[in-house]
Amino acid sequence: MPRTTPRPRPTTQQELRAARTTCPGCSGPLYPDYYSRRTLTTLEGVARLRLQVRRCHRHSCPLHRLAYRPEAEGALALPRHEFGLDVIALVGALRHSQHKSVPEIHLELTRRGVAIAQRTVSNLLDRYDELLALSAADLERLKPKLHKQGRLILAIDGLQPDVGHEVLWVIRDCLSGCVLLARSLLSSTQADLAGLLTEVVEALGVPVAGVVSDGQKSIRNAVAKALKGVPHQLCHFHYLREAGLPIYEADRHAKKELKKTVRGIRPIERQVEGREGPLAEVVQGYCAAVRSALTDDGRPPLDAKGLLLEGRLTAVAASLDRLAEKGGRPGS
Repeated sequence: MPRTTPRPRPTTQQELRAARTTCPGCSGPLYPDYYSRRTLTTLEGVARLRLQVRRCHRHSCPLHRLAYRPEAEGALALPRHEFGLDVIALVGALRHSQHKSVPEIHLELTRRGVAIAQRTVSNLLDRYDELLALSAADLERLKPKLHKQGRLILAIDGLQPDVGHEVLWVIRDCLSGCVLLARSLLSSTQADLAGLLTEVVEALGVPVAGVVSDGQKSIRNAVAKALKGVPHQLCHFHYLREAGLPIYEADRHAKKELKKTVRGIRPIERQVEGREGPLAEVVQGYCAAVRSALTDDGRPPLDAKGLLLEGRLTAVAASLDRLAEKGGRPGS
């Protein structure tokens, strides 16, 4: 989509030169053939870059006349991008650390003086996710840290956004929190998952002390095949979920029955609509309290929604009883 507003004028100028002067293909000289210009928007302002481009002139060289640009350019921005890496890093931090939406990120960048379209924020967020995925997949970078750690405790799980689509399988080290592998598979057979585990273990060369996963049969078989003798434990979440299932079902039935006893809230609200005075305010307050209790589901299985509803309705009933004992006068 073409621009609808002119690009801001550069506030600074900078010249970058290539540090390498010999060709990596033939070890011959790299000649400074020409200069390229590039405008880059960063958090500090809009910079106009003057880039020295070198090329090899030897016809026998495999890199003959291929442009060699300044190395420092890659530390400022991605190729063919007009926004710097500092802007991309800020977009990712605002999204994943502070959980801001795209419009909120756009507003924050605008407040910082960065001229950017809201659609471009979405594009930069995609670039951030791609860079993060590349960083997570770089096992060579993780090797020193994991070797110093001395052992791995692997967690493996799959995510399927829609039925019939590919499943994203992720293998993570529980001790360091590092993602070791993320790959989409069309099938989730024992052989496929065993191959992923074997690939990670062979690439890192660090002993595996244990594996954590859900109870999926193909995962259990894959761990037994690829990591013979390694302890395999189901994660605590699945243990708690299975153990709390009978309680959850009983609590859900209890809430369903409790709801039947307070279905007449809306007719009572209609009777006091448009009325003024203390009595109408009290009735509306009680109706709002009951409606709020019905819509709060809690966090099962630890916060049972049926018990929560029973406690709130009991409190409302006790308040009504106290009001009746006072003769039904709201101000007494």
